[in-house]
Amino acid sequence: MARLSVNIDHIATLRQARLGKEPDPVTAAFIVELAGADGITVHLREDRRHIQDRDVRLLRETVKTKLNLEMAAIDEMINIAMEVKPDMVTLVPEKRAELTTEGGLDVIINKETLSKQVSILKDGGITVSLFINSEIDQVKAALRIGADYVEIHTGRYADAVNKEEEEIEFGRILDAIKAASKLRLGINAGHGLNYINIKKISKISEIEEFSIGHSIIARSALVGLDRAVREMVELVKVNQAVLKQPL
Repeated sequence: MARLSVNIDHIATLRQARLGKEPDPVTAAFIVELAGADGITVHLREDRRHIQDRDVRLLRETVKTKLNLEMAAIDEMINIAMEVKPDMVTLVPEKRAELTTEGGLDVIINKETLSKQVSILKDGGITVSLFINSEIDQVKAALRIGADYVEIHTGRYADAVNKEEEEIEFGRILDAIKAASKLRLGINAGHGLNYINIKKISKISEIEEFSIGHSIIARSALVGLDRAVREMVELVKVNQAVLKQPL
């Protein structure tokens, strides 16, 4: 049954809007875990626009489930990860001007650099995932450089403007997951998933973990964080239990 890792970046976004102390993402992580989430995800960006170094260090001390640290594939972040030792590092592409991550890593083009960084992290006892687009060649490249997991970018599926486009993108996700499963890579998925589009994709039994943030935090502003997390946990776990779609 799939796990849910809740990305709490936007709790920190709200705090940083006033450069104050509230709301504290560390406190939010307590609530998220108590509500049934299986993990906490944070993205420590180069520009520190939301999550701060202090948050990552405190979360490492307090998270009782699993801490997934998303970060750019650069030396500064590798050094931080090696110091903090999260349970998992997910390497993602990063642009200063983007509002959110716009696509997956190009593992093929950046194979030499990524291979060295993956090796360093794994030697440090950290599980490594690569955030990639739903492309079979990228899946194969992730295996070649030693990644433990791939996280399939679901943004194009989530942003589909009609059913036809949604089906095309869903098919690409299925193909990528099929390839990753055959190669015995761990499989996660995330980006743009919400309380509507999760219903279909959560039926793919090969997905081990969903990383979902913005839609949960947005909903929590209306119904509270505990309820928002519990509702998503229910959608992720019950849907997959009802219908497992073999590949």
